[in-house]
Amino acid sequence: MIRILIADDHAIVREGLKQIVQQTPDILVVAEANNAAETIEKVRKLLADSAEEESKLDLLLLDISMPGRSGLDVLIEMKRDFTKLPVLILSFHPEEQYALRMLKAGAAGYVTKESASEELIQAIRKVAAGGRYMSMPLAEKLVFGMVEEGAKPHESLSNREFQVFRLIAAGKTVKEIGEELSLSVKTISTNRARIMEKMGFRNNAEFTQYAINHKLLNGMAM
Repeated sequence: MIRILIADDHAIVREGLKQIVQQTPDILVVAEANNAAETIEKVRKLLADSAEEESKLDLLLLDISMPGRSGLDVLIEMKRDFTKLPVLILSFHPEEQYALRMLKAGAAGYVTKESASEELIQAIRKVAAGGRYMSMPLAEKLVFGMVEEGAKPHESLSNREFQVFRLIAAGKTVKEIGEELSLSVKTISTNRARIMEKMGFRNNAEFTQYAINHKLLNGMAM
């Protein structure tokens, strides 16, 4: 039996995923979470309560865009504290926007919410068994070193810089970003400066315009 936790801030999405899973005899939803903090708390509890002979959680099905800390934050923490727990990303963001970044950060697979239910089940089984799941176009990108001619400027940002970039683009102040990410104002300001240098931005308005043009603010409050 594959025991999974579904982390998504939309109750309708979670219910739909449960209905898909209920049609299979080998997958069981053992918990749900609607934000990053709840996800981390429930993962810790399930794994802490697991007996050595049987885990209470085999896979985390994780959305990228959630209130507060993002799915990327959760993924980074999971890979730091629970290295053996496979994380499968399920997102409405197209693969070309986030998949490579999430895989580099430690995700075992990436599936879009537009994928057929059969593909999701296949991905869950493969990732839970210790494999990786990705579409053929994404696999080709990985084969060629994740770097393609004409790669977008934001792909050069580190994970932390990318987080700060999106929050600035969404209109948040340096102080608000620091509070959300539990970092100092100085650290956020340093990240902002690095982003501006890498991206060639002159002001925050250019952050926002770039993010809108590349559809990087989907799911974020503006």
